[in-house]
Amino acid sequence: MKFFLDTADVEEIKDLAQTGLVDGVTTNPSLVAKTGRDFKEILKEICAIISGPVSAEVTATDYDSMMKEGLHLAKIAPNIAIKVPLTMEGLRACRSFREKGILVNVTLCFSPSQALLAAKAGASFISPFIGRLDDIGQDGMELLASIREIYDNYPEIETEILAASIRHTRHVVESAELGIDIATIPPSILKKLVEHPLTDKGLDAFLKDWKKTNQSIVA
Repeated sequence: MKFFLDTADVEEIKDLAQTGLVDGVTTNPSLVAKTGRDFKEILKEICAIISGPVSAEVTATDYDSMMKEGLHLAKIAPNIAIKVPLTMEGLRACRSFREKGILVNVTLCFSPSQALLAAKAGASFISPFIGRLDDIGQDGMELLASIREIYDNYPEIETEILAASIRHTRHVVESAELGIDIATIPPSILKKLVEHPLTDKGLDAFLKDWKKTNQSIVA
């Protein structure tokens, strides 16, 4: 499974990229607004840090404006993936961008039928928002399982499933169990994936015992 960071915080990205665990980044208007910074400047900085796909979302809703915005954003770096909404206009734009060799992330997916249409439009990535479904009492993991099954029925589909709106570490683990291609994870959740109280307890015991030996590995 690939891990994308779901953030527009350049310093967080820079810090976590050093671990070698980050395969890409997803941004959206809400995340950019939190930074208070210029969107294009943020994207330039992120693309200088991350060599994998960096999603940049258009804010237009009609085809012509989506194309104009997307082509402008795509010039920032070759690893920019244009993020379009899962609407008919968005799917039309997706097809046009893909014909130009531009990566496309189709976002705000909430049903298997939407995911099927995105694949037919040639989407590089489909982003089912599992956390938002959980928020309204539906099962986000059920959606992922259904999309995985549909895509696996058709080997010609190259669209990667990108689990989005991740709320906790179980979302990541359960997505991996389903064979989901990518999880886009807030930095706080990525850090929690490494945590376990028994790891902390065990390390503390090892260090205390080692101290008793009065030895140094590097003398």
